[in-house]
Amino acid sequence: MPIEVDAKPIRQARTLPLRQVLPAVIRDPVHAVLEIGRRTGGDVVRVNLGPFRPYLITHPDHLQHVLRGNSANYLRDGVLWKPLHRLFGDGVMSDGPAWERSRKVLQPVFTAKNVEGLAGRMAEAVAEGIDELARPAESGLPIDVPATMARIVNRVVMRVFFGDKIDMADAARLAPAFDAVGTSVIFRYLLPFVPYRFPVPGDRAFRNAVRTIDDVVVPLVNRHMDSPGEGDDIVSVLCRAADAVGGRRSARWVRDNLVAMLATATETTAGALTWLWPLLQAHPEVAARLRQEIGLVVGDGPVGPAHLADLPYTKQVVQELLRLFPVGWLFPRMVVKSEPLGGVLLKKGETIVISPLITHRMEEFWERPEEFDPGRFSGRRSSSRHRYAYFPFGGGPHQCLGMHVFMLEAQLIIAGILSRYELLSCSPEVATPQMGASLRPRQRVEITLRPIPSD
Repeated sequence: MPIEVDAKPIRQARTLPLRQVLPAVIRDPVHAVLEIGRRTGGDVVRVNLGPFRPYLITHPDHLQHVLRGNSANYLRDGVLWKPLHRLFGDGVMSDGPAWERSRKVLQPVFTAKNVEGLAGRMAEAVAEGIDELARPAESGLPIDVPATMARIVNRVVMRVFFGDKIDMADAARLAPAFDAVGTSVIFRYLLPFVPYRFPVPGDRAFRNAVRTIDDVVVPLVNRHMDSPGEGDDIVSVLCRAADAVGGRRSARWVRDNLVAMLATATETTAGALTWLWPLLQAHPEVAARLRQEIGLVVGDGPVGPAHLADLPYTKQVVQELLRLFPVGWLFPRMVVKSEPLGGVLLKKGETIVISPLITHRMEEFWERPEEFDPGRFSGRRSSSRHRYAYFPFGGGPHQCLGMHVFMLEAQLIIAGILSRYELLSCSPEVATPQMGASLRPRQRVEITLRPIPSD
């Protein structure tokens, strides 16, 4: 039975003490937050990090209330948003009027219907990216997985969603810059109470990465602001919307939204797909079933959108991948007006932290949560699951715009690679996550492929 979010008697939140929390967070932040989540049992708890004491929200009922039921009371604001606000500014990754305007302008590009209409072009771009794997696969050379996934994803995104207005040379500059942003904010997350006038490790790398991103994006905005054209790509759509308002602020708004779209459409997708290969290496039974399905449906021809409806297990693999390694693994929010949640009074200005990584791995809501089992997303097994026990794309008004793009693109890439190549090896066999703006492996991930002989 669902629990009431606001009907329990008000109580003091259980606090996880500093002496237990801080050393573990410093030593291994990702493992520490998972352990903290397990200790909550789904209750609203307070995490003592010294000057900073956020509430951790893990129960699906509470998550549904925060992300959907009363989302207006929980804003993307506060100290944990500052590191990313320095990059994304006031656009679709913010809140309030700037977010509302951005979402309204961008949403038509990312509807399921529109994405499906672009699926053929996406499949062509994916196939071209996979063609580049032929030489290392035939030579038996190791393939750098993050870089390869980034190249394939960038080809799709730049051609289909940015109308080739960013060339592949500039796209190649953006990928490491976004990667540097993701890792350089670690200390700002760990030390959110330290003022920005006091430098911490990673600040210089962050500034350099933002400079590189702006070197690509700002000239792009300047070129197209006055003549956005009639195209349906993201650059044209944003510039037309900005042109209706005018002024220097509009150019900055376009820049903020382009940076947000580039980050979420490229770096996050490539990062998520990096986790797949160590999992397949460690679970040969999953890899065998996946290859069998793709072989029967696709054969030795190119993968197209029409194949995807007949690849249910491939989709389940993607869903399970996002359960174990959600891209957006930490969602902070700031309380606007005081209200009770799970019997705890959350006061105005307090920070709450939501983590799909934690909820997705809690025994209270998942059977064998640490096991990689794509079959748990079959219709029969997933029908009774709480909507907010699984939320890799967030939920409510702030649900990720690009979720349809991700699901389609990920299936095309996985099916495209495994229809043409056999996975011989992956190093490491088990990848472990490190903290950053998005979840990424600590280790360098490399695979060796071999072409599947044509009959």
